[in-house]
Amino acid sequence: MSAIVKIQGLIKDYPLDQTTVHALRGIDLTIEQGSFLSIIGPSGSGKTTLLNVIGCVDQATQGTVQVGGTDLAGLNDHAITNLRLHKIGFIFQTFNLIPVLNARENVEFPLLLMKKYSSSEVKTKATKLLEAVGLGDYAQHRPAELSGGQRQRIAIARALVTEPSIILADEPTANLDSVTGEGILEIMSEMNRRLGTTFIFSTHDANVLKYARSIVKIHDGRLVEN
Repeated sequence: MSAIVKIQGLIKDYPLDQTTVHALRGIDLTIEQGSFLSIIGPSGSGKTTLLNVIGCVDQATQGTVQVGGTDLAGLNDHAITNLRLHKIGFIFQTFNLIPVLNARENVEFPLLLMKKYSSSEVKTKATKLLEAVGLGDYAQHRPAELSGGQRQRIAIARALVTEPSIILADEPTANLDSVTGEGILEIMSEMNRRLGTTFIFSTHDANVLKYARSIVKIHDGRLVEN
């Protein structure tokens, strides 16, 4: 397996009033293609910041970050947008669905941004993924008409529809009950096995760890030994 994410000496600082928050303090991390990896640690440990840097939401203060062989340093806004659209999918704990769109339209949205598929192709790809996550019968439902677990399944379908190399999931089960959360992780795990997509997800829930095939622990912005 080849490395799909390679991080060396990653430092991320944030200004806060008259002080500086040291969110990440020298991270070295290599993630192999096809991994199903969990980043664990308490709230405020740097989990979300690490995902945001990998996902080009935040920029490193120091250090190098390579995603899919591309060094993120020096990329302009267009290149970053292109990388995120084509190579990275996102799953958020708050779902981040567009409320005025129905389930299928939410899944279709990233494909429309890509501007490379016909309308029939967009509909077909979105419909197939909704069926894959067990929501084929809910294509016309808007988010407000669905449960939290159903919304997160839509978010998974939306993240996968562009066929990205990497899915980043920030606390994907945080707003779900334990049974629904396990169902979501089962879907993610199955997609990882079937499609070979790399999943990197953060959590502070010990119940999630049985699904991870690799675990990275972070505390106070530093990786710690297992």
